[in-house]
Amino acid sequence: MDYLSAIVPPLVMAVFFTVLVVTIIKNQGGANKAKEDAAVDAALARAEASQRTADAE
Repeated sequence: MDYLSAIVPPLVMAVFFTVLVVTIIKNQGGANKAKEDAAVDAALARAEASQRTADAE
């Protein structure tokens, strides 16, 4: 039974990592890509606007 307790943690981590990678790959592109791009564009616009107001002062 020692072999079973030795193999379970790496096996669980491997399965979790595989699920994580598959989830990341599935979420690339499509409708999510447009939402992510919009969020990044909005964050950049806010950063530029705050920098401009700091430069104006």
